[in-house]
Amino acid sequence: METLNQKLNRGPLITIGILSIAIPVVVAILLFIPQTGKLGDLDVSFLPHLNAIINGTCALTLFLGFYFIKKGNQELHRLMMFISFALGAIFLVSYVVYHFQGGHTVFGDLNADGILSEAEKATAGNTRIVYLVLLLSHILLSAVVVPLVLLSIYFAITNRLILHKKIVKWAYPIWEYVAVTGVLVYLMISPYYA
Repeated sequence: METLNQKLNRGPLITIGILSIAIPVVVAILLFIPQTGKLGDLDVSFLPHLNAIINGTCALTLFLGFYFIKKGNQELHRLMMFISFALGAIFLVSYVVYHFQGGHTVFGDLNADGILSEAEKATAGNTRIVYLVLLLSHILLSAVVVPLVLLSIYFAITNRLILHKKIVKWAYPIWEYVAVTGVLVYLMISPYYA
């Protein structure tokens, strides 16, 4: 039976560990330390819309990958997983560029001044709470899913399918949730983009 104690190449596992820490740290820095305008006058206002499309497409390809493997079609499963991973990588680059260059958007900020007044907060009401809970779960699980996805890919590539299946039991639903909530978060915040 396959186990983690079997001879695994440590190089890829170390790389997965480094990426699993570095990606959330970079994203956190961009969220909490605004970097607006570092790329001159580059217009990145289209990137949130693109990111929503990427997330929606990723959710679809993840589902199709799940469907195809359940039907025993490994070729289409691999293709869907490759597309999902590629979309995830493109999303990450786009997300980092947007938050490095673009401004910060506040849910409920009707006049787009970056400050949520009491009147704006009252207008947003409980929808703001729903948005923040959805956003927080999306952000936390997006950090959790990084090592799971990378490990599942590593185990698939190295033909350790038992370990791959064990990781995917967690990776798939979390990644699907992150992709779907990415679209929902976008739909909720998009009226407030300046």
